[in-house]
Amino acid sequence: MEQNNNIVPKNVELDETVYDADKIKNLIYNIRGKQVMLDSDVAMLYHYKTKRINETVQRNKERFPENFCFQLTELETKNLNKNINWSQIATASAIDEKKFRNKRYSPYAFTEQGIAMLSGLLKNDVAVQVSINIMNAFVEMRKFIVNNGKVFEGLTNVEYKLLEHDKKFDEVFNELQKNEENKFQQQIFYNGQIYDAYSLIVDIIKSAKNKIVIIDNYIDDSILKMLSKKENNVEVVILTSSNTTISKLDVTKFNKQYPTLKVATTNYFHDRFILIDGTDLYHCGASLKDLGKKCFAINKIEDSKFIKFVEQII
Repeated sequence: MEQNNNIVPKNVELDETVYDADKIKNLIYNIRGKQVMLDSDVAMLYHYKTKRINETVQRNKERFPENFCFQLTELETKNLNKNINWSQIATASAIDEKKFRNKRYSPYAFTEQGIAMLSGLLKNDVAVQVSINIMNAFVEMRKFIVNNGKVFEGLTNVEYKLLEHDKKFDEVFNELQKNEENKFQQQIFYNGQIYDAYSLIVDIIKSAKNKIVIIDNYIDDSILKMLSKKENNVEVVILTSSNTTISKLDVTKFNKQYPTLKVATTNYFHDRFILIDGTDLYHCGASLKDLGKKCFAINKIEDSKFIKFVEQII
């Protein structure tokens, strides 16, 4: 009797239960909205080589329209490989064939109608029983989807509602943050609250998007550490007295890493001010070098006329 080279010898180590409907359901995927099986899985179940399965399809193209059999795109193949649980594949040889084959070309997918058509073209000892079990597996999968359709729909609706709630929560949280920022009017610091005062000044510096103007006759180089926290490319202008300890070398080194800083002298101001982006003006009761050493306050000035007055002097 002539040997059929298309047929793979039956694996005696493979338990027959592999071919029951429950096990076959693990080989059914949802692609393009259709329930399908891959050519390598079909070949494994029918004990045929994958290339022979596909050759059978090519020789009978008129029997396999797209709703019976179609080839996966490269993207579909990549997404499928990410989701395949290789432990579901029955044999080591099937795993090796599937992994190796998918690197060379995309697999074909058979719908239930396609497998029914294919079963009539394949002839070996297991074809009849395997075909029955495959059909039963597709039927069971359809029942499962129909029976749980409302559950899946409900989960989707819950997920959508959660996303909407997250979005609304973010909006509310952002508004609360804005309100907290706008609510700042005055902060009083007592002797020893050095870190708290330092943190507030740093937060004010961080809020600048374009320009920071600091007016302080007694400022020293400790301000440079605070200014290192500013956003990139925010310009800084310091107006101070001629007695400042900030040297030209300090300014040069600072600008190499945190541009741009300018220091100028003036005797026009007595009090300390910080102007942020030409819109937010803060009055500081103590020099920035003495934060927290004595009781003092920081106030936000809302008078737009005074802000314009300070800008004109600068």
